[in-house]
Amino acid sequence: MKTGTLKQILLITDGCSNQGEDPIAMAALAKEQGISVNVIGVMENDVIDDQGLKEIEGIAMSGGGVSQVVYAKQLSQTVQMVTRKAMTQTLQGVVNRELTQILGNKQTTIEDLPPDQRGEVMEVVDELGETVEVEVLILIDTSASMKHKLPTVKEALFDLSLSLNARSGQNRFSLFVFPGKKNDVEKMLDWTPKLESLTSIFSKLSTGGITPTGPAIREALTYFNKKRSLRNLLSRDDDEFYEESI
Repeated sequence: MKTGTLKQILLITDGCSNQGEDPIAMAALAKEQGISVNVIGVMENDVIDDQGLKEIEGIAMSGGGVSQVVYAKQLSQTVQMVTRKAMTQTLQGVVNRELTQILGNKQTTIEDLPPDQRGEVMEVVDELGETVEVEVLILIDTSASMKHKLPTVKEALFDLSLSLNARSGQNRFSLFVFPGKKNDVEKMLDWTPKLESLTSIFSKLSTGGITPTGPAIREALTYFNKKRSLRNLLSRDDDEFYEESI
């Protein structure tokens, strides 16, 4: 089964976008390009407004991803859960398409299989979750209201790296923040298998200003596409490696 590389955008934010393109539309574009968009809404003192909640859910739904709203203190566990859940969801979609081709029935999904066959297929999904190659582009909201939450974000992402590095499959991460010091979106970390690199990056972050969530997702898509184009230039034999998984 050819699953390609699972590509995810992990958006961590605590508020509504107020600059640039509609982030829900940008998330839909990501899904079309085989990139799932997962959103974690970070709240404090049990407060997150309805508009922010609708946006968080809308971005994830349009992006074919997972959304979750949590207290800052629960962030570490949630980041791991959302990333893993999104991987499983994507892989189940791949398997469902394989089943449709094999059985010739457009309505056939894993849930439609008899219990014994369903269990066997889910074992395959679980195995793929441990071996498939994963690319996660992390988008961190650094608007003013996130100032006191960034240390928790740092801990959560470090824990995520430990969790994913326990897999046998390859992992690559990159990190962007919005707003940046000079632009709406700023790249802080190029693709790397070592998310521990974040330790030095977080001390350089500053908070304040607007919340350009749509432009951030757009920049993430551009970055994924640049990586694919560069890889194709270097080796035409690696096309399968970058086959879209959704």
